[in-house]
Amino acid sequence: MNQIYYVYILQCNDNTKYYGHTNNLIERVKDHTRGNVYYTRNKQPELVYYEEFNSRSQAFRREMQFKNGKTRKETIKRLIESFPEAKCQGFNSHI
Repeated sequence: MNQIYYVYILQCNDNTKYYGHTNNLIERVKDHTRGNVYYTRNKQPELVYYEEFNSRSQAFRREMQFKNGKTRKETIKRLIESFPEAKCQGFNSHI
């Protein structure tokens, strides 16, 4: 059985971003918004971007690109700006 993995970016109310990966994007976004994740607790995070991958290792590598600066801030900003907002609203509305 093939499982889909996601790399996601959350925008927090203090203008920080959180990068992560998961195999259940809806539940993970819920964890963040309910305060179950230390970094995003009390920051009212919103999903602003995600990508799908066929393996956990691919998703993890992409997450590390975001975190390690291999993907510059301007590139990340363009990814978020070009991503259809409607795709994220479906996940954010499950809160």
